[in-house]
Amino acid sequence: MEIVHTPVLLNECLEWLSPVGEPYEKHALMIDSTLGEGGHTFNFLSKYKNLSVIGLDADPVIQAKAKERLSSFGERVHFYNGWFNDFYKNYPSEYNKPDLILFDLGISVFHYEKSQRGFSFRYDESLDMRLSPLSENSASDLVNNLEEEKLADLIYLYGEEKLSRRIAKAIVVARAGGKIESSKALAEIIWNAVPANYRYGSIHPATRTFQALRIAVNSELKRLPQALFDAFQDLNAGGKMGVITFHSLEDRIVKNFFKNLGKQCVCPPEVAVCRCGGKQCAEILTRKPVCPTEQEVKVNSPSRSAKLRVIRKICNATKYHLDGVVGY
Repeated sequence: MEIVHTPVLLNECLEWLSPVGEPYEKHALMIDSTLGEGGHTFNFLSKYKNLSVIGLDADPVIQAKAKERLSSFGERVHFYNGWFNDFYKNYPSEYNKPDLILFDLGISVFHYEKSQRGFSFRYDESLDMRLSPLSENSASDLVNNLEEEKLADLIYLYGEEKLSRRIAKAIVVARAGGKIESSKALAEIIWNAVPANYRYGSIHPATRTFQALRIAVNSELKRLPQALFDAFQDLNAGGKMGVITFHSLEDRIVKNFFKNLGKQCVCPPEVAVCRCGGKQCAEILTRKPVCPTEQEVKVNSPSRSAKLRVIRKICNATKYHLDGVVGY
C-alpha cells in the first residue's frame, strides 16, 4: 500500500494531545476530524495502547486507504464518512463523548498527487477539486459560470491574491473561447495574465487562485467556526482539542475562537448585564502557536506554514463565544 502523505507536526501532536496522566488515560477516545490517509491516527494508536479513535473524512476514496492502513487496530478505530461539521452537529449516540479532538486542516498530499481531481496546477487533470463526491459545484463550475466580479472577489478573499481582478478578467476572456476544463489550462491562463516579474516569485502565480477555488468548492472556511464550536461542546470537560492550520484565513478563525474561550467574559462593553455566562470555558495550552522545526520543514516541505493550537476544556461555551469568529 502506497502512502504519499507525511503527517505534519506529528511529534508535537503526540505530545500536546497525549492522554498519559489524564483522568481518562485508561479509556481515552480521540476523534481525528480529518483522517486522510490515517497518519496521525496510526501513530496515536501505536503509541497509546488504551486509546481508541473515530476517524472522519468527507472523501470515501482516501478513507478507504486509511481503513486498509489501520485495519490491524481492529475495534480500536471506527470510521465516519462525511464532513466533520455534520458529525459534530449531530454527534452519534452510539459513541461516548471524546477526550481528545484533532483537526488537521491541510489538504493531503494524496489529493495533490494522486486524486486526479485538479488540485495541483502541475498536472493536466479535470478541474474538479471536490473532496466529497456529494459537493454540488466543482472548480470548473465556478471558473466557467461565475460573473467576473464575483470570481475576482472569490480569488481575493480566499486566496489573498492581489492580482485577483486581472486574473478573473483573463479567465472570463479565455472561457469565451471554450469551457476551461483542466487544471493545466487554468494554470496557463493565470501564468499569461500576470506580469513577467510575478511569474518567478517564491510561489507559482496560480497558487493562490487554486487555493481560493479549493476553499470555495469545499466551503472550508464557512463550515469551520460552527464545527469548532460543536466539537468543543461535544468534548468532555478536561479534554483537549488541537487544530493545525496552514494559512492565515483559517488560523484567524481558530485563534479568535480559542481566544474567546479563554476569556472570563466575551460580552461587548455596551452590554450592561453579562449574557455569556461569565466563565472561562477553556485553558489555552499553547500561548503561541506550535510551528514545525527546521528539520521537519527540510524533510516535509508542506509543513512549512503549519501552526498547532491546543486548548483544554473547562466547561461548555455559549453562542456568544463565536462573536467575531468570521467564517467568510
